[in-house]
Amino acid sequence: MHEAAAELLELLDLETIEDNLFRGRNERHAGPRVFGGQVLAQALAACGRTVQGRLPHSLHAYFLRPGNSRLPILFDVDRIRDGSSFTTRRVRGIQNGEPIFAMSASFQVAEAGLEHQFPAPDWPDPEQLEDDTAVARRLQGTDPNVMPWTTRERPFESRSVYPVGTPQPEAPIKPAWYRLRARIDDEPMLHACLLAYCSDMGLMSTSLVPHMAGTPRSHIIGASLDHAMWFHRPLEVDEWFLYDRDSPSASASRGFNRGGFYDQKGRLLASVAQESLIRVRRDMD
Repeated sequence: MHEAAAELLELLDLETIEDNLFRGRNERHAGPRVFGGQVLAQALAACGRTVQGRLPHSLHAYFLRPGNSRLPILFDVDRIRDGSSFTTRRVRGIQNGEPIFAMSASFQVAEAGLEHQFPAPDWPDPEQLEDDTAVARRLQGTDPNVMPWTTRERPFESRSVYPVGTPQPEAPIKPAWYRLRARIDDEPMLHACLLAYCSDMGLMSTSLVPHMAGTPRSHIIGASLDHAMWFHRPLEVDEWFLYDRDSPSASASRGFNRGGFYDQKGRLLASVAQESLIRVRRDMD
């Protein structure tokens, strides 16, 4: 199994401290701050440990403080409600006695009902595109939009329609295909947690797309502020899926970003929305 994918699967196997309290480790090759997608995925996994026979349909989270990658994270789950159809959980991620993350998540029994969706966008298939890590490694040191973390092996393979180093669209859009770099069991809760991890990949930088020519990524102090996600249909993260992202607005040093996940059959699997800090570094003026 691919090393980065295997590590992520291990990180989602949280240590149980006592009822409703779990401990998670961090990625070994992370920078000083914990990747937000990792905290999202682990928090959802912690909530899932307290729920039986139901899958997540939504989560709403706030990133309160930067996570220290050298310290484990404690996840304290509050069992808010167990209803006949829906279950609600609240979870806090804690380091050094302080909350760094807070999330509410809702789970639902499987139900049939009315269905519709917008058509999937028409972008090139992943087989027509190049691996983003290979592109970043080729441009490392020559393009200010190539950041250090884009050159290391990640659990998900990604192939962007508009990769770094190529002409970027005028519109604030960022479509890319993703696939976990390993085959995994058909466990729906695990696939949901892994999609939560992937949902924070490249989302913040969508709001930077129209500004990259004049303000490179290396000039930005960025961080996820809040994050919401809705799961619509069964999904498999070890098959190619499209992450179609856009940014309707940026203002007051914040960027608002959205995304939709589609499988190769065009089914809308999940949706996400996030507001991010996008502050221009003054020392780069």
